[in-house]
Amino acid sequence: MVSAKAIAQAQRRIETHIVKTPVFRDDRLDALLGFRLTLKGEHLQHVGAFKARGAANMVLAQSAAALAAGVCTHSSGNHGAALAYIARANAIPAYIVVPADCSASKRQLIQDLGGQIIDCQAGLPAREAMLESVKQRTGALFVPPYDAPAVIAGQGTTLAEFRSQTDFLDAVVVPVGGGGLLAGCCLIKEDSRVYGAEPAGADDAYRSLLSGSRVCSHQPQTICDGLRTTLGALNFDIINKEVDGIFLVSEERIVFSMQLIWQTTKQWVEPSAAVPVAALLCHRSKFIGQHVGVILTGGNVDLDSIHDKLLDADSYARQVEYFTSNNS
Repeated sequence: MVSAKAIAQAQRRIETHIVKTPVFRDDRLDALLGFRLTLKGEHLQHVGAFKARGAANMVLAQSAAALAAGVCTHSSGNHGAALAYIARANAIPAYIVVPADCSASKRQLIQDLGGQIIDCQAGLPAREAMLESVKQRTGALFVPPYDAPAVIAGQGTTLAEFRSQTDFLDAVVVPVGGGGLLAGCCLIKEDSRVYGAEPAGADDAYRSLLSGSRVCSHQPQTICDGLRTTLGALNFDIINKEVDGIFLVSEERIVFSMQLIWQTTKQWVEPSAAVPVAALLCHRSKFIGQHVGVILTGGNVDLDSIHDKLLDADSYARQVEYFTSNNS
């Protein structure tokens, strides 16, 4: 069972293995949004993503015997890199099942960190089938990308750390893919409101919350490669009870928001990390006068896969003008 106590334990367990990432503010973003925004830079975490927290917590909680044959997982990139990182630090092998739609840059990162890549077709069924084969062949311990108590607790340390770096947050908005980060944040929401944000083309969390039962999405269509995964069962149970809402955003808004973050804060974030800012731009009236926190979840940008979707200078300027003139 995951709890606030488990998140506190995770924070102590992983503190020497992760980066205490900085927080950022920008007056131009505040002016555009109409409220105070604080960003937490998990794109500056080891491997360039918050996923280092969950992977580290689960691996470090295991006995030497459990890790003797190494670890394995399936991942679209960041979790695989995180597991390869912590495995190398503990001198054990990491077997990473990587789908065909994984970006070239994230694939290379996994390899650079010593992960042994096993290719598979895109989609959760193919990933899980290949992972089962790897587990049987190697005997490695499966470290889930999002749907495990130790992983959720590790991801929850992101908000715990965030709170220690700023004053009270009225609301926190995070991206949701598998849901580990959102579930972890929900468990320690206290007096803050916690929201998820996801692409309209990968809206299984939104549909799950709407229907009251978990909806799986096996073929998501979005630029956000880190969110092309279905909502975990354990995560849904937590999110369904605790989340204050989930926002959907278009691909156009995601791309603009990513470029907006680049331009204003000078922080290099990937599309998935920009989804909460896109949601806030589209729901500004809900947060007027408040202090809102956003976790910038990753910075592993694959320019080859997104360059043709980026806005040119004129299109970007028109978007800024639109939100400036409709600031209400």
